[in-house]
Amino acid sequence: MDMAANTTIAGKQDTGASVHARRVVSYVVLIIISFLCLFWFYVLFINATRSNSELSLGFTAVPSTHFVENWTNLKNGTLPILNGLINSLVIAFLTAGLATYFSAMTAYAIHAYDFKGKKFMFTFILMIMMIPTQVTVLGFLQLIDKMGLDNNPAALIVPAIASPAVFFYMKQYMDSTLPLSLVEAARIDGSGEFRTFNQIVVPLMKPAIAVQAIFSFVNSWNNYFTPALVLHDDTKKTLPILIAQLRSADWLKFDMGQVYMMIAFSIFPVIIVYLILSKHIVGGVTLGGVKG
Repeated sequence: MDMAANTTIAGKQDTGASVHARRVVSYVVLIIISFLCLFWFYVLFINATRSNSELSLGFTAVPSTHFVENWTNLKNGTLPILNGLINSLVIAFLTAGLATYFSAMTAYAIHAYDFKGKKFMFTFILMIMMIPTQVTVLGFLQLIDKMGLDNNPAALIVPAIASPAVFFYMKQYMDSTLPLSLVEAARIDGSGEFRTFNQIVVPLMKPAIAVQAIFSFVNSWNNYFTPALVLHDDTKKTLPILIAQLRSADWLKFDMGQVYMMIAFSIFPVIIVYLILSKHIVGGVTLGGVKG
């Protein structure tokens, strides 16, 4: 009895020590990964405080005193920075809103209804998701030119309604969190389909909507390829295009301090949106990746 009890206690102690050791290793790995992720943001903001001549001397971890000067030069330069910020915000917010709402609605239709061609439609949408944007861009440009949307931000916002990647995530999330019995109960109570979707389904989908809103916002915010082909006037261009123009300036006007300042300026809205919606990310990603 005593030997068995001692063996059990020793086994529990070994198990506890093993769990503690794994926890320590996990924390160390997370600290290292967090440092590697945040270090480059630190470098970015440090470089935004340095002048072009200081940047040419190499890296330093100490902030300089040219932050205000870089911002003043950037704001008073030839590029409409504030217009670019407004354009990027409008396009990114509308794109995120349209992509998440209509993708959730499409996923709900395929999840809650049985109709002929349902499996084909689901497969077809996934097939479209596999086609790169570069493959279809020529036809897209010809289409918007015939529609009179060239050099118009609407050509970047309206196509966001069809977002196969967001649809797929929403569909997987609904499979794990939205029982059809809840939809049937709402119908029995006399709720219309749009009311059911907007007042029952959308609140249940808040974590998934928040996650995909962040991803869609960041994707639209950082998008350079399509806006560079569609938008031609400086006053209509987004921040990624203006950053590219600033970097491509001739050597007489080139100022790396302004480039770093503009990059730092351009990521603040993304950080703010992330902080607002971040509390939904863990639950949204976890439930969206597990099919019940």
